[in-house]
Amino acid sequence: MMDQRWRPTVNEREFIEHALQSDLRIDGRRPFDFRKLKIAFGREDGSAEVELGETRVMGYVTAQLVQPYKDRPNEGTLAIFTEFSPMADPAFEPGRPGEAAIELGRVIDRGLRESRAVDMESLCVVAGKHVWSVRVDLHILDNGGNLIDAANIAALAALCTFRRPECTVGGDDGQQVTVHDPEVRDPLPLAIHHLPIAVTFAYFGDGNIMVLDPTYKEEAVMGGRMTATINSNGDVCSIQKAGGEGVTSSVIMQCLRIASVKAADITSKIKSNVDEYTTEKAVRKVKRTPVLVAKKNDVPDITMESNDGALESQTSKTPNDAQDTSKGDDDYRIKRISPLTGDRTVKPKQTSMFLGGPSNWDPYSKGVSLSSLRISQLPDPPAKPNDKRHEDAKSRLSESNLDVESMPNSGIAGESDEAKESVSPKSLKDAVKPKHKRKKKQHGKS
Repeated sequence: MMDQRWRPTVNEREFIEHALQSDLRIDGRRPFDFRKLKIAFGREDGSAEVELGETRVMGYVTAQLVQPYKDRPNEGTLAIFTEFSPMADPAFEPGRPGEAAIELGRVIDRGLRESRAVDMESLCVVAGKHVWSVRVDLHILDNGGNLIDAANIAALAALCTFRRPECTVGGDDGQQVTVHDPEVRDPLPLAIHHLPIAVTFAYFGDGNIMVLDPTYKEEAVMGGRMTATINSNGDVCSIQKAGGEGVTSSVIMQCLRIASVKAADITSKIKSNVDEYTTEKAVRKVKRTPVLVAKKNDVPDITMESNDGALESQTSKTPNDAQDTSKGDDDYRIKRISPLTGDRTVKPKQTSMFLGGPSNWDPYSKGVSLSSLRISQLPDPPAKPNDKRHEDAKSRLSESNLDVESMPNSGIAGESDEAKESVSPKSLKDAVKPKHKRKKKQHGKS
């Protein structure tokens, strides 16, 4: 409970009061100066942590579909829940919320809901049946004084970054609600018209001395407190005076003027932090691939096409013009694309593979036989089959073969060897000059 808070001694109380009379505070601030404000956002949308000096508060926003109130069938709901943990202050006890927790929730709820900061009608899905119920949970992490202002800023920052799932209405009767997954459709932000900022003042003595943003020790010494909720336009949303010393109307008006200036500064800080968070989230959402340098490949650009134009495929492109390649298949032709030479169409050429033989081929070598030089094994003519040179070569080789086969077989033992040689395959020299040998033999016999 807050009644069991730290109680200052008489000397500490007098020291704080005398310092305030001299416009000095125990932490070195001026009477109307705020402590250093830090706003951090969590990984999920709708989560924010505020650090105001030594005070730390975390806000978390959730939403669910519920039935609306009967008197307001087309408006959603907004609820504030606070949690005071003993980790924040030994005076806080777990269990049922105390008076301080209830007061904190009511002040923030009145500033947000009564001022219509959040558009409640935009939370309606089906009038009278389905509306969004927004819940704000405020967790006190460390009590360093002025919990109301820190919790209010945490609630506003969490609401600004919250995204509710998108839903559509369909079905036969038009009453069926479909809630879409965030991966399917982007969630929608809340419609927030303005940001009501809570500014708390503490009064000392007879109410003549007042300070802004009291600390934990100043709250133990103060005689009264007033919280003014005001937006950046200067509109007063709510005022909370929780007992204590009475103050005059002139002091209240002075506090409102100071609060309007401080509210504008805090609003700009909240919006700047929210914009930074939104930008970082958008950058993380975009999938970026590393920049790859294109490598130049020497593979030519080849397109295979059939005669009827049914097959056509292109592989790659190179700026250098390469030599034409051909294939022995008559059903395809090779088309090469080059930026310098344009399209080229190459007709297929028939080629024959050379098997065996020395690198420097000698027609008179003993390793080559007549059978390997037959016309059937010679390569086909590349372009014109009616070539006179090939016909002359055929006629000469055919005459030589006829002359060799027409020689009579002799019964002499010496001629049997010659007959075996004629039957066996002969070299190119014997095939080309068979008549000279026969003349030499006849001349020897005569």
